[in-house]
Amino acid sequence: MSDAESLRAERVRRLRALDACAVSDALDRLKLTGVEAHVPQQAGTGRLAGAIVTLSVGAGTPPPGPPRHLGTAAIESASTDHVIVIAQRSGIDAGCWGGLLTLAARLKGVAGVIADGPVRDIDEAHAQGFPIFARALTTRTARSRVVELGTNVRIHPWGHAVSPEDFVIADRSGVVFIAASDIDRVLEAAEAIGTREARMAEALRAGASPSAVMAGNYENMLKGSG
Repeated sequence: MSDAESLRAERVRRLRALDACAVSDALDRLKLTGVEAHVPQQAGTGRLAGAIVTLSVGAGTPPPGPPRHLGTAAIESASTDHVIVIAQRSGIDAGCWGGLLTLAARLKGVAGVIADGPVRDIDEAHAQGFPIFARALTTRTARSRVVELGTNVRIHPWGHAVSPEDFVIADRSGVVFIAASDIDRVLEAAEAIGTREARMAEALRAGASPSAVMAGNYENMLKGSG
């Protein structure tokens, strides 16, 4: 494993120990953007987090080269540290992910998929326990409707600028994108927030009153450094 891969793996490990709300709070503290609410988890359970492989899907002409099914290059370039993030914002009702892709991604060990666009064959993802967060579901094939416009290119899911090897965390509360250039300070801030909230939870379990625990310090937590 290269030094870059080891560093990515450590960052992903730390991110997967957090939840989306703590990371969202960290972005608030640091005055960063990247939070998207109301993205339903369509398959799988629990939290999804990792470094990002991007996939752009839409109407148009695919890049030069041998014909290939959309999504296959994304799977082949991903590792167990990766989440595939898809932007299919064409407005065309056509799947940007499907059952055979789910099987291939699961066999490769890909952590999951987040799609700003329609996904199909969702029952197959359910059966395999493969995590998918997606804006919409469909039965309609991509064939003759949309194509892969690029893999590991800059995309804009839900209007957020996302580049390959950025980071993402998603749970039922929402999706949070983190730029690679910001990941270290976001992790540090989110871990501090999580530690502080864990201490507060312990105080509540020990019998402290909610008003004492969730007083001014809690309301001002995002302004501080601890």
